[in-house]
Amino acid sequence: MKRRLQIAAGKVALLCIDLQEEHRQDKRYLVNGFDQVLANVQALQAAARGKAVPLIHAAYVVDSAKGKPRPFHPVMADGSSAFSNKDDPLSALCAETAPLPGERVIIKDAASVFSDVGFAAGLRSAGIDWLVIAGVWTEACIDATVKDAVAEGFRVMLVKDACGSASIAMHQTGILNLANRLYGGVVTDTRQARRALGGEAIDAWMVEGSVPLRFTYENAAALYDQL
Repeated sequence: MKRRLQIAAGKVALLCIDLQEEHRQDKRYLVNGFDQVLANVQALQAAARGKAVPLIHAAYVVDSAKGKPRPFHPVMADGSSAFSNKDDPLSALCAETAPLPGERVIIKDAASVFSDVGFAAGLRSAGIDWLVIAGVWTEACIDATVKDAVAEGFRVMLVKDACGSASIAMHQTGILNLANRLYGGVVTDTRQARRALGGEAIDAWMVEGSVPLRFTYENAAALYDQL
């Protein structure tokens, strides 16, 4: 259900995950509607910067020179990573949503941004309670990061239209799965998230009870729209 929410100044950070060129240019890893996702993230970034909200960027990059990738990681014939390879120029962050000087960039080789040692402790030391999360892929790195954030005691504002995946179905069911278990957090859209980053009170969807969204192939899109 929708609840009124206002985040105190100094308690929130914006986390932008894996907005890399391969999701726009590599046919194997295209994100559906990626240009719109980037535009929405740009709007979030502008709102955050306008209010001096900390902005954190993450990129999935696999450096084969450091040794064998984690077990079962897909590789090419030469042993290099099948995606997000360090030597592939398409692993670069997209220019539209790239970090400005002074903004933190986390390079990871795992799904969750919390795989970065000390990330959670750094947020706590900065007084951050809320993470506004956007990026790709919804059911992969977004999912892993959101779940780890909740496990670490952070509250998450998941911006549904500033996330994306390979298809609408993958994205929408990924958001619905997270919404069912996003205890302490909310799901909203870019317009409302921008207002929240600016310190305004908003109405955002918050889970009640346990797994309330019993979605099916037939009703998933309608339930997603209601979030």
